[in-house]
Amino acid sequence: MEAHWYFDFSTPFSYLQLGKVREWRARMPVTPVPISTRALLRYQHDSKPDAAGISESATRFIKWRAKTAGVALQFPPTYPFNAAAALRLCIAAGSSWPAVEAIFGHIWRDGRDAASTPDLIDVGASLGLSDVDAAIKAVETGTQLRLNTESAIAIGVRSAPCVRVGSELFWGSDASQRLDEWLAHGAGASDLRLKVGWY
Repeated sequence: MEAHWYFDFSTPFSYLQLGKVREWRARMPVTPVPISTRALLRYQHDSKPDAAGISESATRFIKWRAKTAGVALQFPPTYPFNAAAALRLCIAAGSSWPAVEAIFGHIWRDGRDAASTPDLIDVGASLGLSDVDAAIKAVETGTQLRLNTESAIAIGVRSAPCVRVGSELFWGSDASQRLDEWLAHGAGASDLRLKVGWY
């Protein structure tokens, strides 16, 4: 059994699920797949892919989720933000788990900006990239991000984070719990599948 984890650095919910992903990786192979939620929203005909801001109640909820999970979390100075540069950096670094962890840590653990290449120079260098600017701007990294996102859309991914195990998709506020239950009860537990979620 193998899983794919679709995520975007722009959402704190992907960061909050990262701890569970580490647990799942101890049980089965999990492939990280960086995707653009901006493109997902455009596909779903959302006319406002970038919110003007985030409500105080939503901020409190996210911080509460982090605190109850024992996860260090700091909002970056600018939020929401366009995560294209961070996603491209991850792809340039091979979409490896060290790259995923380092970039999420930079943005959400340390609360640092990630909307532009200069914001990511340090983390890119820590991943062994000699020319971070060129790596982020390379045509092939943008192409791979587009292909990742289009492939995700094709199989029914509508938000990030989302976990695919076989043909099953798990997303939404209780996706982690439902996936744990699904794994515990076996692939025949169709009543535990989650294909429509909410945050």
